[in-house]
Amino acid sequence: MVSYAKIGKTLDGMKPTIMMIVFQAVFAVVNIGYKLAANDGMRLPILVAYRFLFSAAFIIPVAFFVERKKRPKLTWKVASYGFLCGLFGGALGQNLYLKALDLTSATFVSAMTNLIPAMTFIVAVCLRLERLGWNTAAGKAKVLGTLLGISGAMLLTFYKGPEINLWDTHINLLELTKSNRSNGSAQVHHGGQNLVLGSILALVSCVCYSLWLIVQAKAAAKYPCPYSITAMMSFWASIQGVGFALCMEREWNDWIPRLNIGLLTAAVAGILGSGVMFVFVAWCVRMRGPLFVSVFNPLLLVMVAIAGSLFLEEKLHWGMVLGGILIVAGLYIVLWGKGRELKQVAQQTPPAENEEQTPQAENEEQTQVHIEMPTVQTPSAPRLSGGSSHGRGSSRRTATATADDEREDDSRGSHSSSDYVGGLYLYHS
Repeated sequence: MVSYAKIGKTLDGMKPTIMMIVFQAVFAVVNIGYKLAANDGMRLPILVAYRFLFSAAFIIPVAFFVERKKRPKLTWKVASYGFLCGLFGGALGQNLYLKALDLTSATFVSAMTNLIPAMTFIVAVCLRLERLGWNTAAGKAKVLGTLLGISGAMLLTFYKGPEINLWDTHINLLELTKSNRSNGSAQVHHGGQNLVLGSILALVSCVCYSLWLIVQAKAAAKYPCPYSITAMMSFWASIQGVGFALCMEREWNDWIPRLNIGLLTAAVAGILGSGVMFVFVAWCVRMRGPLFVSVFNPLLLVMVAIAGSLFLEEKLHWGMVLGGILIVAGLYIVLWGKGRELKQVAQQTPPAENEEQTPQAENEEQTQVHIEMPTVQTPSAPRLSGGSSHGRGSSRRTATATADDEREDDSRGSHSSSDYVGGLYLYHS
């Protein structure tokens, strides 16, 4: 009986890990599906439009019923945040991402997505939402991780290296899909010019996702309803995506839904990626914290690389492997710096709240700091309780208020960027 109880407890503790593995597996399948849909001749803007139409049709009813009793009043400012989220994280970001995937390979763009936390750090510093913090160990780690990630991206782009022959399955799903273009996608990424253009588009898409995460954090501070924010994003992204596709694709035959790999990929990415998987990841963030969720992102690169070499005959080269290693190393160094900042934030809370806490409680506290603390930036939102601990700290200020303000500004920037890193895995697809 005791052994069964231990096994059950162990399996229960592994639920967040299993869910994150499933999450990454789903998006690995979506990336492969995107490549097959592009090779089948489906127009990429139409694919993005259908994806967010599926997403909006799924998540809007869920948000309406789940958050109908706790949803605050919707303001024009929050609606504008939803519009920007739909633009940067939806229509614009996805169109750039898919075009980069079409010009390169699924493995390549999966490696580039690991640059998003580093790019978010750069954008946040440029917008003065976060301080560089070069005098602290956490600040140095973020700068070093960012430089490593950018170096890996350059190596990935400009150095090919010898080919790595791991296996040959003689399976190429790209040959099974009908290509309506004169140059098939299976061969596009071999051209050096297309590789450079695809790299640029992938980097610009990372910047778009970084801006999206910054806007998303501000929206969450004013409107603490994650399902409703996602619904607004999907709603606006569907309108923007359809509008852009109508401007780019005037052939109406391309808009007719057909039961093919393109429609299936759009449905899976929209319903699972923006719906079911969102629930899984939100639950994992509440249980283990945002950094636990973040460390699983490189798993997508590994899965896509294996799937691409097995089923798409994508050839691995030493340049891609070494560049991917540098990017992943930079990602973990940036996350280490963010984790150190979160620990400093947790130490600033009153001692009575930190005594005799279990590791689970510490993780939950970090999650609360991550999600709720940005309300300090928005005094007009008193219904959130996340700013209470900061408020108690500010009420006990002494004559050294200037130094306290500086420390508060540092921690505020830390909270904000932590939201960006964690939010990536709440919403990114």
